Amino acid sequence: MRISRFFIDAPLSLGTQDLPEASAHYISRVLRLSTGAVVQLFDGSGQEYRGELVEVGKKHVKVELREQLAGLSESALKIHLGQGLSRGERMDWAIQKATELGATEITPIVSERCEVRLKDERADKRLAHWRQIAISACEQCGRSVIPAIHPPMSLQEWLAVEADLKLVLHPLAEPLTTHQRPATLAFLIGPEGGLNDAEIEQARSAGFQPARFGPRVLRTETAPVVALSVAQQLWGDFQTDV
Repeated sequence: MRISRFFIDAPLSLGTQDLPEASAHYISRVLRLSTGAVVQLFDGSGQEYRGELVEVGKKHVKVELREQLAGLSESALKIHLGQGLSRGERMDWAIQKATELGATEITPIVSERCEVRLKDERADKRLAHWRQIAISACEQCGRSVIPAIHPPMSLQEWLAVEADLKLVLHPLAEPLTTHQRPATLAFLIGPEGGLNDAEIEQARSAGFQPARFGPRVLRTETAPVVALSVAQQLWGDFQTDV
């Protein structure tokens, strides 16, 4: 039987725990779990806590945490994804899948061809939305650590990121397999309209090396799925011996 996992944005410990109202509502009104149900909570520290629901109300849920467990190990490859800002569900998809594929940090990048511009309150709402997508993805895929979702940043600012290997996707570049194994990786992926030639050169001047996967040009929401999958296969925690 699969045990439901929930992220709690507060330090956890063994014993009785009152859950936040939002989590309580989801457990009681959406999932309709009842007293006695076994759940597993995590707080982003890398540890997990298994216990049993002892009180379930519409807005109040209490759980007795009885067992502390080591969470799922993170990939040895630390990946910072710089994802070109795109519209609605495309950006949501990119963040969700990058989280599932082990990205350590994700930064939405604003470049010339971005069709989305976020400011002030709208930007804050989108950032909270993206962070919730990452949390939900961790709950689903088993990750015990939530990736950092940074506020949108200009391309020029983000290019100062530090990593052992910095790559920018380009259809005319050398294959990804020509690079040596890094411990930290920064991946730059353009928006729906792609990065223009000047931005590619700007990235190269900042130490980014062009890389490609094959002959086809991928959509902005497909590219991070392929990029992170290949990187984890080559240098991370994807296994090939099974």
